[in-house]
Amino acid sequence: MTSRDVALLRLANQQIAATQCKEPAEVVAALGAMQAQDYLGTLWAIGLRLPAATEAKIERAIADRTIIRTWPLRSTLHFVAAADVHWFLELLGPRIISTANFLNERLGLDAAKLSRIRKTLVKALQGSQQLTRGEVYTTLERAKISMEGHRGRHILWRMGVERVICFGARRGKQVTFTLLDEWVPPARKLDRDAALAELVVRYFNGHGPAKLDDFVWWSGLKVSDAKAGLAMVSSQLESLTVNDQLYWMRPGRPRLGKRTPIVNLLPGFDEYLLGYRDRTAALDPGHAQKIQPGANGMFASTIVVNGRVAGTWRRVLAKKSVKIGTSLFRSLTNGETRVLEEAIRRYGAFLGVNGGQGEK
Repeated sequence: MTSRDVALLRLANQQIAATQCKEPAEVVAALGAMQAQDYLGTLWAIGLRLPAATEAKIERAIADRTIIRTWPLRSTLHFVAAADVHWFLELLGPRIISTANFLNERLGLDAAKLSRIRKTLVKALQGSQQLTRGEVYTTLERAKISMEGHRGRHILWRMGVERVICFGARRGKQVTFTLLDEWVPPARKLDRDAALAELVVRYFNGHGPAKLDDFVWWSGLKVSDAKAGLAMVSSQLESLTVNDQLYWMRPGRPRLGKRTPIVNLLPGFDEYLLGYRDRTAALDPGHAQKIQPGANGMFASTIVVNGRVAGTWRRVLAKKSVKIGTSLFRSLTNGETRVLEEAIRRYGAFLGVNGGQGEK
């Protein structure tokens, strides 16, 4: 086993090179959760893992409440399958809140104000109402709750982690918020040990081969909890050693198919890179600054060839076409270039426009 083998196995287990999914919720559930602060990018992250998917199909899944956008991991926006959202937040929410409680004091949000915020939002959103960010802020301002500074974003985050609200369907280009329990009534109830075990299995099945510290990074759990969870389910997973490091994955070797090379256009916050603390299996450390060039938290979209990042891409969208500009880290073979062109056309089809290569 080499790092190259790790990258290729991840392509399959992440449903990129050998998808077994037919619906958006299946993709999200297979990976456990998918990072989603770049909304349009994550629509493509789901779509590239589905045969003949379109952006409209992924948005329908959101409107149909089969995938939910909220803050279940590391205080960061993710999509989660509707069947999983409640137990995800019940398991992980308390730790997320405890690590950010200092912000309440800094922003002047004591227990009484948080209680008033909850009551105000429940009253405004009950009956399956969906309000835009601006409308939520206006509602809270009318209740004498200031939205100055970063208060508004923190309140939305806090209410999301507490399972009061989640994102609803988009209204035009604006996001909306709605009551989680009305949008997705609680269904599956897991006790803490069962939820922890399920989370571990879901991660290593969908992200493996991966190491324990990758799971700790992804989940935000304490190391002790992560170890306890892995101990509960290790018999359900396969272990392998690569460069003297222990990895875990679903049992068996997935088939990648006969076609080579494998070329994919991945969005900037795709789980293929951000789902791990150690990204060296897919990314040469010398190129890391090209993927995350600044301190603004943004990640460039990547061109991945046979599991390794070979460059970045950017789009220029017109009414009936999309042009993809590329910045390659190495020269591509003729075969790789042909498959890249196919990947660009597939991305255009996902958007419902013609896809072509723009300036390099």
